Amino acid sequence: MQRDLEFDVVVVGAGLAGLALCAALRRTQLSVALVEGRPPEWPVGGWDARVYAVSPSSARFLDQIGAWAHLDSTRLQPMARIEVFGDRGAQLDFSAFDVGVGELAWIAESSLIARELWEGVKRQANVTLLCPAKPAALAVEGGRARLALEDGRTLDAALVVGADGVQSWVRAQAGLEARFTDYAELGVVANFRCERPHLGTAWQWFRPDGVLAYLPLPDGHMSMVWSAPEAVGRELLQYDAETLAAHVAAAGDHMLGRLEVVTPAAGFPLRLMQVPRVVASGVALIGDAAHAIHPLSGHGVNLGFADARELSALLAGLDRGVLGDLRALRRYERRRAEEVNALQLTTHALHELFRPQWPALSWLRNTGLKLTARVPVVRNALVRYALG
Repeated sequence: MQRDLEFDVVVVGAGLAGLALCAALRRTQLSVALVEGRPPEWPVGGWDARVYAVSPSSARFLDQIGAWAHLDSTRLQPMARIEVFGDRGAQLDFSAFDVGVGELAWIAESSLIARELWEGVKRQANVTLLCPAKPAALAVEGGRARLALEDGRTLDAALVVGADGVQSWVRAQAGLEARFTDYAELGVVANFRCERPHLGTAWQWFRPDGVLAYLPLPDGHMSMVWSAPEAVGRELLQYDAETLAAHVAAAGDHMLGRLEVVTPAAGFPLRLMQVPRVVASGVALIGDAAHAIHPLSGHGVNLGFADARELSALLAGLDRGVLGDLRALRRYERRRAEEVNALQLTTHALHELFRPQWPALSWLRNTGLKLTARVPVVRNALVRYALG
């Protein structure tokens, strides 16, 4: 008869949030198991289509857990400025210089960060990597969680952390409710080589056909994120490379001149997901398992890193016997609720305000942009919030 494998913490899901949590626990005495269904696959050459705007606070966290300093600096692009355009001429800009910092964010490929975290966690003395491995059943009894795997092994732990994405298996097994709001939109991403230098600037346009963003990448490249109604998104995905490049260049007022596709377009559905309770006895959720927001804010990955930072700090200060105690876990839940709720509310409100189907709100939304641009205190406060 196979004996249970015993750990203090079991993390299900080796995405960025799950990996970051494991890395953040490296200096503790806690034994950690990381369960992942399949080994990661990294892009071979070229650019990863999925990029993130990593806030300075997230960069500091990644540095503290030993990852940031090892990232290839030639693949990191500091973002010094962002310019936002309404659909009736309103304009708003944010500058790192205005608030006395070096950059507003770092634009980085998902795989760049994930690979460094993965390699670091694989070498981590207190982490047992179980991959490929898939969970089959979860039960919490007597203050301990038992996670059965499909291959017959059973993991016994004080705490199971769900870091397994929007369709979280752990969340469902724990009976934690998730409320979805479907935006009926696709997020279309692609990377381009640019004719003109971007000078570390990002652009965002609130257009009748969705929200278009240009994010600067190193070496004269740019990453596009177009949050578009489904019909528009499907049309973008059907374009050949030359047509897509011309269309994206025109939609962005030829800000970067002629564009050339270097990473083909990919699309994913956009939804808001709210999880009223992200903890239960013996269970905690982080990252996309705990929340999902519209990408117009660019903050999704930063929320996940903040979850990992807060939960790791809590666990490091607890006795082993109470790692899964609901009262202790609710401290993590309370500490994360304000930022997550505020950002979800703000991005959802902005999305609704700029819906292409609601042209009657055009005056209101563009007036708001203009007023914000004319009040430096408000504009700089928004920048400082984004910096974390």
